[in-house]
Amino acid sequence: MIPITRRIAIDERELEESFLRASGPGGQNVNKVETAVQLRFDVRNSPSLPDDVRARLEALAGRRLTLEGVLVITAQEHRSQDRNRAEALNRLVELIKEAAKPPPPKRRPTKPTKGSQQRRMDGKAKRGATKKLRTGKPGLD
Repeated sequence: MIPITRRIAIDERELEESFLRASGPGGQNVNKVETAVQLRFDVRNSPSLPDDVRARLEALAGRRLTLEGVLVITAQEHRSQDRNRAEALNRLVELIKEAAKPPPPKRRPTKPTKGSQQRRMDGKAKRGATKKLRTGKPGLD
């Protein structure tokens, strides 16, 4: 089991890893060793996730979520397969932790105070008076 929060843990059997060749520089190593990791996690059919977390995770996943509801995370920053595996798993855990956070409270609309309304009107009147001084005819030099 992979612990996420106190109430959420994911079974390792729910994860599917596949390895592929990483792109970018690396010399001969990049052409013959499959160091990149593609981690797949079925969000929609996971028994480990509560419904509210599942919904937020699907929204957070964005383009990384397939039409079938499978989250795909690809890690290829490191030259070693083990480090890429750890990186992909860490990204998955962080994404689920973010989805497990409760949503922020709804914003309550407020009205401006009388004082702030009066200051705004005073400022507008002052600015208007300044502009009115500019309407005089230009003098001949």
